[in-house]
Amino acid sequence: MFPQLTDEHLARDWEPIFLDYLYVSFTNSTAFSPTDTMPLSRWSKVLFALQAAVSFVTVALIAAAR
Repeated sequence: MFPQLTDEHLARDWEPIFLDYLYVSFTNSTAFSPTDTMPLSRWSKVLFALQAAVSFVTVALIAAAR
């Protein structure tokens, strides 16, 4: 369940879109970003996912260099 759906005021005008589902699946599969703290805005989800992707690539590059 998305946090927006738990609040009556937010749930009126909000529906999950592909980006919301993509963020949840990305954070659950990489665990380099907060999976227990859900951002509410879509831009913050994009930024959180970008930060997690940079962390994932950094770890992969360090592991590959060894």
